[in-house]
Amino acid sequence: MLTSHNGWTASKDPAEIDVKSYVVPGTKIKLRCAAACAPLLITFAAEFHAHVEPIDVGALDDWGYAFRNIRGSADKLSNHSSGTAIDLNAPSHPLGHSGTFNPMQIVLIQALCKKYGLRWGGDYLHRKDEMHFEIDLTPAKAQALIAKLNLKIEVKV
Repeated sequence: MLTSHNGWTASKDPAEIDVKSYVVPGTKIKLRCAAACAPLLITFAAEFHAHVEPIDVGALDDWGYAFRNIRGSADKLSNHSSGTAIDLNAPSHPLGHSGTFNPMQIVLIQALCKKYGLRWGGDYLHRKDEMHFEIDLTPAKAQALIAKLNLKIEVKV
């Protein structure tokens, strides 16, 4: 069994890990995520859109599931490979850059990440990845948080 960096099951076949497409509420953006954590990622993205910066302007630059290694790694699967990570407004927050958000946005991002059990690439110690947000919980803890927050989202094809 393949696993991504955060320990979730990964697969080249998105159906095998129950990856589906979800519309981010308040936008026309669709993100592909694992169903087991989609309520956390999609609701986070909706709040990011409403309170940090819009994600539905300009080019299509928001991504979810993609089977691949961590950039620069030959053997570690990205959390995108398990459908447990999303990138938002990627060109505005390029890999390796920091300071692409203002201080108030950073406070909001960190609070939203805490609320939804996510880790933000802007908090990485080494190579920053400010566009990147990933599940930082086990599957059981993710399900418990989804239940606690009473999150429900719809699948869109």
